[in-house]
Order: sequence, then C-alpha cells, then structure tokens
Amino acid sequence: MRSIWKGSISFGLVNVPVALYPATRYEEIKFRLLRATDLSPINYKRVAEVDGREVPWDEIVKGYEYEKGKFVVLKDADFKRVDIEATQTIDIADFVELQEVNPIYFHKPYYLEPQRGADRVYGLLRDVLKSSGKAGIAKVVIRSRQHLAALKANGDALVLELMHFADEIVSDEELKIPQSAKVNRREFDMASSLVERMTAKWDPARYADDYRSALLHLIDEKVASGGKASPPAPKKPSHRGKVIDLMAVLQESLEHASRRTAGKRTKKPAKAPRKRHSRKKAA
Repeated sequence: MRSIWKGSISFGLVNVPVALYPATRYEEIKFRLLRATDLSPINYKRVAEVDGREVPWDEIVKGYEYEKGKFVVLKDADFKRVDIEATQTIDIADFVELQEVNPIYFHKPYYLEPQRGADRVYGLLRDVLKSSGKAGIAKVVIRSRQHLAALKANGDALVLELMHFADEIVSDEELKIPQSAKVNRREFDMASSLVERMTAKWDPARYADDYRSALLHLIDEKVASGGKASPPAPKKPSHRGKVIDLMAVLQESLEHASRRTAGKRTKKPAKAPRKRHSRKKAA
C-alpha cells in the first residue's frame, strides 16, 4: 500500500516522522450515461449559457458570484496570495478529552506509520493518548487543502481522523425535533427492555453493504442474460399516514426479540462430522 502523504507529528519540541495511509476503502459502482437507442456513451461539453456555444479550456476562467448574475474573476496569482503553506507537519495545537468531541465532527480516518528511527517516540505518544483518553487537535494540509484533524490512539496504531470545521456543521435548530417525548412510564420501560434484549457485543463484521451486494448480483445476472429486462420489483407496503399503536408495536417487538434471544441460547455449535468407516459385508 502506497502512502498518500509523508510528514511529521509535532507537539511541543517533539517530532515524529510518519507516513499517512487510508484507513477505509469503498469502491464505487460507476455508471455511464448512454443513448437508449444504440447504447452510445454520452459526453459532456462546456457551453456558455448566453449563446450555447462550446468554450475551449483556454478561454475559461474562475469566477465567484457575489450577487445574482454578477461575478468577480480570480486568477492563479490571486489563489497564490491566499495559498496555505504545506508544511508537511501535523502541528498539534491542543489535546482534548476524546469523549468531549461530538462524533458528528469526525469525517475520514487515516493510519499513521512511523518512519525510520521513530518507533520509540511513536509508541510513547500512542500509549499516552490511549491511557489519557485524549486526542490531539491539529490542522494539516493534504493535497492542497487544509483540514482540521484529530490524532487518536487506535489499538497499536495512531490514527489521524480528518474533521469538519465548526462552520461546516449544519444546525438542527430549523428541524421539528421534540425536546421531550410524550410517553408514559410503561412505554418507556418496554422500550428500554427492547433495547436491552437487542444489545449485542460490537462486531463490525456482522454488518455488510446489502445494497451494494444486491446491485452487483443484479449486474452479473443482466450480463449473463444479455441485458434482458429484470422482473418488476415487488411492491412494498406503505405505512405512511397510518396511526401507530405504540404499545402493540413494542409488545410485538419484545416477543420477537425474546424468540431471537432464546434461539441463540438453544442453538449449539455444530460439531465436526465424524469420519465414517465403511464396513465390509459378511460373505
């Protein structure tokens, strides 16, 4: 695996040379737009709004619309004036309690690997973060863009997780969210029991992207059939507008959870099949 960035972690006078590697992967299923009659791929052209004429790249500039229909043009020299120096350093500004950071700020994690001669100080920083429950908050420039980031201990590794800046988080004040639930004590107790019975040990391997798997399977089927039309999808029942009997739904859910829990307890692990020895028939 190739690193996407090399630099160092800096806090106080301590410097840790590191390399940055992606900690997640997602292979997007890509589609092309085609003309239906002959499946010819559709290409895009850059055209001007005023006359619909195609515009070559050397005649295109970047503009910011400061009022409706009014633009100010920014050239390469303008962008260089505000360019942030890429210091290749994860310069930690503060250490904070990790549990105080709202998870909504976290965006994308990366592994940090120590470079030659940095194992000892890398391990020291990791162990201190792990034992203290703290994270280092820094700004880092990756691929010409500045990011807010959190340096965290994750098992034996240090992880740099890119974060959203505060002004990137949309407030929920405009949403109609109830501040207190108007439920009785029995409903609350039943819901709590349901949560308790459905509680399991966290195992990320239990959860898979069913939609992606189903879509790839459908694509394989259509390729094998020569692109024949798929049968119509079954109609899903609509619950919109129906009044929900909360107590009945909770009771039914509890019974279902109880059956599932009981099934887990009674299910015994499968034993390895014994080898059968063939007996010779008596003459």
